[in-house]
Amino acid sequence: MELIVATKNKKKLEEIKEILKGLRLTILSLADYPDVPRIVENGKTFQENAVIKAMKIARFTGKLTMGEDSGLCVQALGGAPGVYSARFSGKDKDDNKNNLKLLRLLKGLPVKKRKAHYSCAVAIADPSGLIKVVEGKCRGRIGVEQKGEFGFGYDPLFVIPSYGKTFAELGPEIKHSMSHRFRALKKIRGVIEKYIERTRKN
Repeated sequence: MELIVATKNKKKLEEIKEILKGLRLTILSLADYPDVPRIVENGKTFQENAVIKAMKIARFTGKLTMGEDSGLCVQALGGAPGVYSARFSGKDKDDNKNNLKLLRLLKGLPVKKRKAHYSCAVAIADPSGLIKVVEGKCRGRIGVEQKGEFGFGYDPLFVIPSYGKTFAELGPEIKHSMSHRFRALKKIRGVIEKYIERTRKN
């Protein structure tokens, strides 16, 4: 069986594949479907965007599809960048520009006022409709400078207090044992397993 992950983000896809390894399915992405329709992520929450992605691509491909939307919510910024995390720095966005903007906005704030959490919503759908949507969170704080070589997005700034290091410093093994994406995918894994089992029986 195939599972389509509705993303073109190679690093995100690799994380999802790593966390879901062991499932009896082939994981593909939008890179495998060059004619895929444009997805307009106009939801107000991570869950809404995840559902939009899953439903649209499931209808297009006729296959089981995962929609995932995630981002960073900073307490001092009223929850921003939130659903705009990937495009936080505007039209010519990239991870570094997004991180630099965040550092600029939080400049001078003490550690106790730099609380943040990563949030990840995962939706599973097939051509007949939505099957399940779940969310996972990981709490931390924003550092004062970028540190580490691993991960992507805001990982060089996202400090896990119990380690005193960023996700980018801790590396994939530790990140994948506690991240927002891991927590959401852990919840959805059983749903996918049951779907595979049910489909094989039919």
